[in-house]
Amino acid sequence: MPTGTPTVELVPRLREAAHQVLLRDGAAALTSRAVTTEAGLAKGILHRHFADFDTFLATLVLAQIDRIEDLAAALRANAGGATVAENLADALDAMLDPVTVALIVLVCSRKPLRHKLKLTTLIGTPLLAQATTQIGAYLTAERGLGRIPIDTDVDQLAITLVGSAHLVRLDAHASTPADFQHLLNHLLALQSDPSSTRPGPSRLGDVV
Repeated sequence: MPTGTPTVELVPRLREAAHQVLLRDGAAALTSRAVTTEAGLAKGILHRHFADFDTFLATLVLAQIDRIEDLAAALRANAGGATVAENLADALDAMLDPVTVALIVLVCSRKPLRHKLKLTTLIGTPLLAQATTQIGAYLTAERGLGRIPIDTDVDQLAITLVGSAHLVRLDAHASTPADFQHLLNHLLALQSDPSSTRPGPSRLGDVV
């Protein structure tokens, strides 16, 4: 049973240790022992402050959701500036950073964690669902500015963009911002001309 609230210094230390284990060894290797060992702390300290390990993991996911929402606020503020493809490439590259992608794998592999997150997050896969909602809000703003076609189904387009970007990020050999840019150019070109099967423009500035 937990004996108290984690100290301000302890939480980021445990969180950073969990991130390091996830990125280095993968979701299957993330255990309470692995986290405390990585953090250089006594093996039982995590369970003295959290009800169980999935409660701790939920804090990791919720912190990353907060980060996505902060990035989304900056994205919406950029509506009407640069190009739609440039704005989306930067946002998706930041939202789907390596830690977020690793946490998505973790969420999908741990049923108790998903159950805890259902109580506080949107329907759907946590992190992917929040990214999709926020990208959809940005696309709605750009549609209102006339920078994407007025008949664009922004919800479906957001799902396509986030899902495709996630697949790109999962490929260790194709996960640079340039890969996002190429993908978005192609998808947005198809959105403007659904009958086209040609690849999108080679430069971001050629789109919108």
